[in-house]
Amino acid sequence: MSYAGKTVLVTGSTDGLGRELALALAADGAHVIVHGRNAERGQAVVDEITGSGKGSARFIAADFSSLQAVRDFADTIASDYPRLDLLVNNAGIAFLKAPQRSANEDGYELQFVVNYLAGWILANRLLPNLEAAAPSRIVNVASISANSIDFDDVMLDRPDAHHRGYGQSKLAQVMMTIELAPAFAERGVTMISLHPATLMDTTMVKGIGVPARTTVAEGRDHVMGLITAPSLQPGAFYVDGRPVAPFDEQAGDEEARVRLVAVSIVLTDVPAAP
Repeated sequence: MSYAGKTVLVTGSTDGLGRELALALAADGAHVIVHGRNAERGQAVVDEITGSGKGSARFIAADFSSLQAVRDFADTIASDYPRLDLLVNNAGIAFLKAPQRSANEDGYELQFVVNYLAGWILANRLLPNLEAAAPSRIVNVASISANSIDFDDVMLDRPDAHHRGYGQSKLAQVMMTIELAPAFAERGVTMISLHPATLMDTTMVKGIGVPARTTVAEGRDHVMGLITAPSLQPGAFYVDGRPVAPFDEQAGDEEARVRLVAVSIVLTDVPAAP
């Protein structure tokens, strides 16, 4: 599948995997909406795409630690791009060795906000735009890292619960994908989640002090292979290019997924798309 002449949004695309995906999609002829917090790095990606003579790009800044900033960002995309062919929810953070819980301005656990709730907002707010370009796709960059969600402590306030934050946020992405995909598919939008590669040599991995095991190029090639695949299985979790069972049995629990949807609506003030 070619993205020549199509419009795509890649979140967290000023560095690492997101940047490589933005460049690859532009090389295929797409118009890429580049997202990040740093305007200088964002403009550098736009300039690289422009200078290549292939595709086109625009940078739009948003700090995903703020849910209001994500909602505003989604409104800007919805207004400026009536048709959206691809949404890649890639932006992410990890505090695997943090000594304490990190929170945003609302007091919400930060990894849950950036890694999961931001993607919830974008998928549901931008569904009409994706539907207008159907057949279109949503790709949620998740992970084989998974920790079950304790619905009595989603914000990880209990002692030492913050260590489960990254895995919880990534499992939430997988669960959201499974739960929303059937309704999205009826509107011509295929949603999947995936594990790109294990411990790529990204700034995020270097920042948590864990040795890299794969390269960003490997992750890019895997994700691009799915983005451009002729067909995908809606709701599936992909590892190494094929659907696999999620790495936590809670993903298969329909009641838990319904509870996650309810929590997501309350926390973001964004309902599941009808």
